Amino acid sequence: MASNLDLQEQEQLDELKAFWKQYGNLITWGVTLVLGAFAAFNGWNYWQRDQGTKAAVMYEEFDKAIQAGDADQAGRVFSDLKERYARTAYAQQAGLQAAKLQADKGKDDAAQASLTWVAEQATDEEYKALAHLRLSALLLDKKAYDDALKHLDAIKSPEFAALVDDRRGDILLASGKKDDASKAYMAAYKAMNDQVEYRRIVEAKLASLGAAPEPAAAASGVAQ
Repeated sequence: MASNLDLQEQEQLDELKAFWKQYGNLITWGVTLVLGAFAAFNGWNYWQRDQGTKAAVMYEEFDKAIQAGDADQAGRVFSDLKERYARTAYAQQAGLQAAKLQADKGKDDAAQASLTWVAEQATDEEYKALAHLRLSALLLDKKAYDDALKHLDAIKSPEFAALVDDRRGDILLASGKKDDASKAYMAAYKAMNDQVEYRRIVEAKLASLGAAPEPAAAASGVAQ
């Protein structure tokens, strides 16, 4: 009986050796890759947390400069943020805030540089859209109409469609294209919820061009 068991065990051992000889390297590499991917995933999460924590500390310094209205200091801290922690939300938020303060202080070139970085480097589409929208306003003030329109064309987020059309109307009107401006304002007006206060401003722009939209009640009465 013992010899039969020994024989069976030997056969199983031989089969295992043959199997491992044929597939051992493949299994080893597969396990190595899985373990490597798991380690990389954990390492990436740790790196992100570490980056976020360090960026948060630097952002506190940035926020102090913003609160103090110190555009130069805010610009310096933002420069450090984008150099060290470019992929964090802190850097992208700082770019938008720095640009606003810089513009308020008359530092238009610095504001444009900050916004351009966000527009080109931000990982969040909303930040990129806001940067492009604000860049279009800066360029409108500089009468760089074609460049301003290019920034509007770069905005793909549907949530910004109404604001984009409104800004497009401003640019077209400033460049003397009243009919095109009227169309853009009308598109903005129709895209905005009637509860949005800014819609009245768009309506006033349309009225100034002789293209005021019909009141909803009047329009429904005609339809009947």
